[in-house]
Amino acid sequence: MKMSQTRRLERLKERYLDGGMSRRTFLGLTAAAAAAAGINLKWGGSALAAAKDVRFDGWGGSVQEAMDKYAFKPYTAKTGNNVVQGTFGDENEIITKVKTASPGEFQVIHSSGVEYYKRYVDAGLTTKLNEANIPNMANIMQVMYEPFRKISPDLSCVPYDYGTTGIAYNTKVISEAEAKEKGVQLLFDPKYKDKIGGYGNMITRVWYAALALGQDPNAIKDIDAVWDKVREQRDLAKKYWSSGAELMDLLSKGEVVVTDAWSGRVAALQAQGAPIGYLDPPGSYAWMEDLLVLKGAPMAECEELLNFMLQPEVMIAVAEGQSYPPALDPTKVKLTDKVKALPAFDPTGKMASLTFADAAYWDKHTDEWTKTWDRIAKGA
Repeated sequence: MKMSQTRRLERLKERYLDGGMSRRTFLGLTAAAAAAAGINLKWGGSALAAAKDVRFDGWGGSVQEAMDKYAFKPYTAKTGNNVVQGTFGDENEIITKVKTASPGEFQVIHSSGVEYYKRYVDAGLTTKLNEANIPNMANIMQVMYEPFRKISPDLSCVPYDYGTTGIAYNTKVISEAEAKEKGVQLLFDPKYKDKIGGYGNMITRVWYAALALGQDPNAIKDIDAVWDKVREQRDLAKKYWSSGAELMDLLSKGEVVVTDAWSGRVAALQAQGAPIGYLDPPGSYAWMEDLLVLKGAPMAECEELLNFMLQPEVMIAVAEGQSYPPALDPTKVKLTDKVKALPAFDPTGKMASLTFADAAYWDKHTDEWTKTWDRIAKGA
């Protein structure tokens, strides 16, 4: 990745010297590319802040492709401002980069919800949005704002989409009846040893081990039993995936026949005709994603981009493209049948049927449990 970004820096220099872009655009794009490569330019933050281009970092794959096609390209066509894009596979990766970067090098992040939002806030990496400049925030389900405002009354983000981490299974190997009967226990079934997958993430591993034991993931009573269950599943698993693209690859090639999986990525596979079923057992991990503006970002440009992305027609197009329901309030905004058919879609606008992580509870245990998970993942 660093080598490809280095080549990009060289190409940007050539374009600038050939008169292919303005100095301001060159400085902004160069600073963004350097940040993606992990190269610290002392002037990078100020260059990005001076440019009207906005840097955006997201999850890549079909999710970011949908944003690029239905949000970023139309935004650039309308405003003339570019969106310089970077990607990451795990948010721990990007939050580490943000902590060590100069203010302004990273600007807008497609963040994975409340638990991470608290980490950004606690690290002093957030800012204050002027909500008057983002009138389309009124289109969003109000219930989605509540957990963010509990952490920071002055928002640094806007909710954008949501989904679940349920159970995906190969219908050529596992019937719908078996999947419904076993539910979360499919992830721990010795029958499918070396054909089981999972997200290599502490929260997901602990969450589903707790569910398999009949414990509440937001109020675990016996963490030692949970760790034993995590080890049990580790010994059965073929591979833990680290990105949505890898998840889709493992399922489409049949390398795994059952795995916990992100609902939108499964929907994308199903749309391609892959023989993949999906179910959300009781207590499945639900999450909401947000567009997070970081400290040092050019606020006027970022707020303009967010307001554009929150337009109902844009959000609906992105949702249909990435296969995750939009954060739009279905009682206020008319949604398409395709959106209503997406996994995890909540027609009520209240999100009461979904189970979200308790941010305060998980924040209290994250450091300790992450260390334990890292040891277990390595064979302990």
